[in-house]
Amino acid sequence: MYLEQINQAGDIKKLKGEELTALAQEIREFLIEKISNTGGHLASNLGVVELTMALHLTFNLPEDKIVWDVGHQAYTHKLLTGRREGFDTLRKYGGMSGFPKRKESDCDAFDTGHSSTSISAGLGLVRAREILGGDNYVISVIGDGSLTGGMAYEAMNNAARLKSNFIIVLNDNNMSISENVGGMSNYLGSLRTAEGYLNLKTAVTDSLNRVPVYGEKIVSRIRKTKNGLKQLFIPGMLFENMGLTYLGPVDGHNIGQVMRALEEAKRVEGAVLLHVFTKKGKGYAPAERHPARFHGAEPFDIATGLPKNKRVKANWTDVFSTIMRKMGDRDPKVVAVTAAMEVGTGLKRFHSNFPDRFFDVGIAEEHAVTFAAGLAAAGLKPVVAIYSSFLQRAYDQILHDVCIQNMHVVFAVDRAGLVGSDGETHQGIFDLSFLSTIPNMCIMAPKNKWELSDMMKFAVNYDGPIAVRYPRGEAYDGLQEFRAPIAFGKSEVIYDEEDIVLLAVGSMVKTAEEVRHGLRERGFSCTLVNARFVKPIDKDLIRELAKDHRLFVTMEENVKCGGFGEHVLDYLNEIGSEASLLNISLPDDYIEHGNVEVLKEETGISASIILKKVMAAALGQNPER
Repeated sequence: MYLEQINQAGDIKKLKGEELTALAQEIREFLIEKISNTGGHLASNLGVVELTMALHLTFNLPEDKIVWDVGHQAYTHKLLTGRREGFDTLRKYGGMSGFPKRKESDCDAFDTGHSSTSISAGLGLVRAREILGGDNYVISVIGDGSLTGGMAYEAMNNAARLKSNFIIVLNDNNMSISENVGGMSNYLGSLRTAEGYLNLKTAVTDSLNRVPVYGEKIVSRIRKTKNGLKQLFIPGMLFENMGLTYLGPVDGHNIGQVMRALEEAKRVEGAVLLHVFTKKGKGYAPAERHPARFHGAEPFDIATGLPKNKRVKANWTDVFSTIMRKMGDRDPKVVAVTAAMEVGTGLKRFHSNFPDRFFDVGIAEEHAVTFAAGLAAAGLKPVVAIYSSFLQRAYDQILHDVCIQNMHVVFAVDRAGLVGSDGETHQGIFDLSFLSTIPNMCIMAPKNKWELSDMMKFAVNYDGPIAVRYPRGEAYDGLQEFRAPIAFGKSEVIYDEEDIVLLAVGSMVKTAEEVRHGLRERGFSCTLVNARFVKPIDKDLIRELAKDHRLFVTMEENVKCGGFGEHVLDYLNEIGSEASLLNISLPDDYIEHGNVEVLKEETGISASIILKKVMAAALGQNPER
């Protein structure tokens, strides 16, 4: 096996010709086998095998720097830098990350996880090289889906000023996660007729060269014009007009073609964009047919491509999907907005039923939020469905364009809390903190799938900005007998006793129920409250509970700083309560990848650990020991 000969960066350069073709096939087989067991990003990685090989054959790592936009397509890069053995622990707690990590290898130039960042980071590396007097190459690899994000254009605008080499590789596969949308997608689609352009260019050049005396002079003069023949035959030439040299398009699965283009790119004094075509999922038929499904795949059967673990119960996104479809039927003013995550956020059914009221804006969360504010200003009821981790990118727009004007925009915050295997860049553990700082914002979290339905109905009929946050994974269907009507700012008392009160937010209500059961078995009296509202907190209830409860235990799947527990503590201090408070929350830190249940244990928010902490606090002991 040629793959076994790759043990460190640069080893690929020992292989030639047909050996490289065989290596590409081995890499694909290796990735399919490993990801079928561990899960991971399959389609995007299968699509960049030859491109990655060409990069490693052309450049010298770690001296030269490759920045992978998003980073979920860096598996081949990891294989070619000696991390083959790490794939057995891919995305497991304590194992190898599914994204580039500087702490993992000096061949990983920059940590990534969100899109549209690679050109900015690469430009920073270039400017640092200029200041420090280095002579290494910097290459930013960005997908066409990431070009729907405005940050990429901000970076290209600045890159145009460069006088030293900076290579941007545009990996064009017509996909982000769902199929690409919008003007940039259409523009790149026009470039996919490049074969016709190249043939036409060649034909015109040949014809002019045959003109006696003047033909060669005409060709020479055309080549010296500002944008050359490309400007004549590719309308707009967006990248060249921005000040970048444009090369391509080339076949991203032809190692020789890509290497020749990269060598040409190395000679450019300034920013150069190399446009390559690839096919997402290449080499594995199920992934080629369903690239979105194999974007982030669960363990699957290789022969069929079907998941190994059949889902019996609906997950939270499935429940949201059903709710949105029903609300779309009932209210013609309800519209849905997502940022390249139609399938991931559960809006595919809404799109199918109400195509004129569905908007996928591409990977552009900032635009999604302000666009929704415009919809709301005209009297519609926009529901913006975005993962918690990605909503961070639109903080300014939520504050400035939605909340200052008190616009009725509903934020469906999916993947809130620990999400597991994608790690630090994807954990949705900051939204309660950053949203609760914003005036006019209302924040809710459901305890089970029925309450998600009730909260979405409440949110759509609310007058102002409102967020409903819910986790990843199987939707909890317990406590269904408790379904008191939702009233603004009011919590739900599930069990009313005394002494200890568990105030739980959303996904932590299930955990709180387990903790309460353990406390009662040990002789403690315990009230259980489903907080429902994180902002505003239910001050009336807290004040009443403070009369006959000596210990408040707040429980949330969010970092401690700025979270629900701190708001409750502030209010207890404000009213002069003598009750103590135990804040059960996630540490103020970045939490690495791993199984969610393992992460809960490691971060101290599992039912068994919380039970021990509450008992210690109730007995006057240090709960952290």
